[in-house]
Amino acid sequence: MAALGEAAVGAGNLAIPLVKQLTAQVKAQDPEAARYVHWGATSQDAIDTGLVLQLRGALDAAETLLEQLLAALALQADRYRDAVMPGRTWMQHALPVTFGLKLAGTLDALLRWQQRLREMRPRLLALQFGGAAGTLDALKEKGPAVGLALAQILGLSLPDTPWHSQRDRLLEAGAWFAGVCGTLGKFANDFSLLMQTEVAEVGEPVAEGRGGSSTMPHKRNPVACAAILTAAQRTPGLMATLYASQLQQHERALGGWQAEWETLPELITLVGGALAQSEALVRDMQVFPQKMRADLDITPWADYG
Repeated sequence: MAALGEAAVGAGNLAIPLVKQLTAQVKAQDPEAARYVHWGATSQDAIDTGLVLQLRGALDAAETLLEQLLAALALQADRYRDAVMPGRTWMQHALPVTFGLKLAGTLDALLRWQQRLREMRPRLLALQFGGAAGTLDALKEKGPAVGLALAQILGLSLPDTPWHSQRDRLLEAGAWFAGVCGTLGKFANDFSLLMQTEVAEVGEPVAEGRGGSSTMPHKRNPVACAAILTAAQRTPGLMATLYASQLQQHERALGGWQAEWETLPELITLVGGALAQSEALVRDMQVFPQKMRADLDITPWADYG
């Protein structure tokens, strides 16, 4: 692996030295077969298809985490459906709401993200197989049949055309992860505000050593909210890179394609962590209905008649 990494620096991508090593191994067993190790495909075909296969696993994992979070939110929304608290608009007391309604709002938004995931999955999970310039020239008339067979083996859809420099699929995937993280970030932002000492209507799960301060023993810091908000604040910059990467030249690009390699995995990793943190927070959060009611009484409701 170390040798592959070093060779990739000079080659421009990992597929070129990988194919070279693989060809050498096949040649040692069957020199004739070695001619066909990389026949008809290009390095971008291998790298993009590998990325799509990884994306499939990432979408599966994200959907599982999302389902767990949805279940936790549904349970807590029902539990606190009658927990009356101040509604807040422009950061000020508005009319009363319930904590269950606040949770239901997050639940509803995440259900829409779940629906979007199911709608876009077939569109995203597409084979990349176009050869050197997207024409499958080396395979001649056998190109479409080879592409179909490869797609079936890998469990991917066969697109109408190669997408070497049309990156909307990966942009859509990134936008989904970023959008989910935005919803989680809004929830964590609200939750952390409700945790402020003078508000104290909710609290993060209690555990030994969790949320403590090195200098102020009285503090209980919202550490899960911090992790979720960190992810939410980083995702816009990563999405900006994916948007900029749409500007690719001609049939195969210089720079834009390569810019995706670390950006999309980093985005997915951040959002996966935010989903896990959110589920743990919702599942074991502390809620203080009496404090919610006390805070509600700060506002002179008699003025409403």
